[in-house]
Amino acid sequence: MIWLWLSAAFMVTTAGVHSVLGYRRLIVPLLRSEAGPLADPLSRRIIRFAWHATSVLMLISAAAVAWPGTSPSLLTVIGAAWLATGLVNAAYTRGRHIAWPALGSSGIFALIGALALS
Repeated sequence: MIWLWLSAAFMVTTAGVHSVLGYRRLIVPLLRSEAGPLADPLSRRIIRFAWHATSVLMLISAAAVAWPGTSPSLLTVIGAAWLATGLVNAAYTRGRHIAWPALGSSGIFALIGALALS
């Protein structure tokens, strides 16, 4: 069970950093540019919404992982998705994006927790 709590903690931390730091360092500067599609206020609102919606989905994953009685199958799917996201992030950014270790670790911990419950 400790593995699942550890996974959830990494997921919550990742969501918080994504929502706050990522928004400040990536989205705000991006939205300052009003060129192309960013000139449209609706596009700007959608980008802002989608950024934070991603963080909310991370929190939902954390809740599912920490929730008592979550099936090992669902934990495996969530863990595999987080691990795959971390690995693709590492490969795509050549390891330069700060999120890949947290994403991958969240997935590994969820997978270990799912195995422990099986």
